[in-house]
Amino acid sequence: MTARSVLQQADIARALTRISHEILESNRGSSDLVLLGIPTRGVILARRIAGILDSIEPGSGTVGSLDVTMYRDDLAKNPTRAPSPTDIPAGGIDGKTVILVDDVLYSGRTIRAALDALSDLGRPRAVRLAALVDRGHRELPIRADFVGKNLPTSTDERINVRLLETDGEEGVTIQ
Repeated sequence: MTARSVLQQADIARALTRISHEILESNRGSSDLVLLGIPTRGVILARRIAGILDSIEPGSGTVGSLDVTMYRDDLAKNPTRAPSPTDIPAGGIDGKTVILVDDVLYSGRTIRAALDALSDLGRPRAVRLAALVDRGHRELPIRADFVGKNLPTSTDERINVRLLETDGEEGVTIQ
């Protein structure tokens, strides 16, 4: 099956800029914001969003990573990658607005695992979700607060997010 391009590098940049502005608007500024990327590509996207936030409001954009591997409920069925380190910014997450960042939102199970992982780390004031692509097919009552592109798909299709930092090229394809 041939891959069809749905987002190119400029589209991703625009989507992340829009998401960044939406985050600032919904939070009424950048105070007490912590962005936590879900490895692997969610971490890269969180860093990019943090950079955009910092360019809009200097001093904002505290960023870290949240590995959810050991919190997943499908480890027996789906082999997954080796755990990555969780990196929580020095100020922690207690009383902060945490923005979870992931590349593709699908069933919601990764985000459920992220919420479980967060509860072991502290008590944020609020948790929001940013996803570059929302492809639908939720199995849990989870929705993204900030979405780069809604991309309805069939369950047989696959979304591939490629980023320069990990893949040497940039784009989103569906196949």
